[in-house]
Amino acid sequence: MLSHLSFNRTEFAGSLGDLGTLLPLAAGLIIINRLDPTGIFFTIGLFYILTGLYFRVTCPVEPMKVISGYAIAMSISAAQIQASCFWVAVILLLFGLTGLIDVITRFISKAVIRGIQLATGILLLTQGVHLMLGSSKLQLVQGTAEPYLQIQRVGFLPIGLLLGLGLGLLCLVLLDNKRLPAAVVVIGAGVLIGLLAGSRQGWEDLTLGLNLPALLPYGLPTATDFSFALVILILPQIPMTIANAVIANADLSSQYFGKKSSRVTQRGLCVSMALANATSFFLAGIPLCHGAGGLASRYRFGARTGGSNLIIGIIFLLIAVMFGEHTLILVHLLPLSVLGVLLVFAGAQLGLTVIDMHNRKEFFVILLIVGITLAANLAAGFLVGILIDRLISRDHFSV
Repeated sequence: MLSHLSFNRTEFAGSLGDLGTLLPLAAGLIIINRLDPTGIFFTIGLFYILTGLYFRVTCPVEPMKVISGYAIAMSISAAQIQASCFWVAVILLLFGLTGLIDVITRFISKAVIRGIQLATGILLLTQGVHLMLGSSKLQLVQGTAEPYLQIQRVGFLPIGLLLGLGLGLLCLVLLDNKRLPAAVVVIGAGVLIGLLAGSRQGWEDLTLGLNLPALLPYGLPTATDFSFALVILILPQIPMTIANAVIANADLSSQYFGKKSSRVTQRGLCVSMALANATSFFLAGIPLCHGAGGLASRYRFGARTGGSNLIIGIIFLLIAVMFGEHTLILVHLLPLSVLGVLLVFAGAQLGLTVIDMHNRKEFFVILLIVGITLAANLAAGFLVGILIDRLISRDHFSV
């Protein structure tokens, strides 16, 4: 089975590709919602490894953005986040095992898929720029652009903007370099900057040990927690998950890897995410998915096989087990602007999937989804896009 996996510098570089999405949201949930770092990073590492072994091609692991973003913005309780993991597991397992996801996707055209991918790409690119400018939600909560660097400005220029522009240019130069993979250089430079100019906050508490996630550390969520999670978190999340992490991801994997991605089916993705979220429910993880943006980023930076998943998964597991609740101290070594660079390139890579579209009606649907997504959210863009696409396809009106 391991013969299908590669372990080399480009796989390592690609394994770092979706950290730009994963680390800021995970950090926000730990800092603001008081979630357990051990459970979060242990389940993420485990999910990486198992998906790499099963799918055999590179596969992203990301927090569910609607749930995570709302949880951070509203400071909801750990029990409510835990309850959302339960609902995600139940719903996606139902979709995957019954084949309901196949019924749903019969109504989804390629134009709708490309609209989802372009909208997601723009959101990622925008978030990357926010991280460089110091205007992301996490940075606004912390009250500073680079909360874990001693230097905030060089002259009148913010340090985050300088790092973002400098490392972004370096990333562009090295983007197709096999000897010096761009993601490795950018992340390595970020860690070095963190070591040299970091605030060293909490370093005195950093000790090695043997730390394993606790079983149901917050106890069982109450009936109120479950009902809140279903109405407030799950209903807006599920359409986005179906659109981005199932349909768009399966399509993108097929584009990138052809027959090698035969296991990356819509049913397989549903079941994989269901099992991951069931594990998160019991081990105090966070809601996880296979976002198409993460796949685009991993591919852009060199990941091709499930070996990239094993590489980053083992790293996450080791960090969680060795450092436990102090894991976040290591995460803070990376300036947020460095993660922003990864997001910018991930967003651009995902947005470029629209180049195979040529029809005027298709572009109308794509732009409609993008516009609604930017004005509201991806779930709304997805649902309206399906409706308009069906009307156009039946010649009810022309554009």
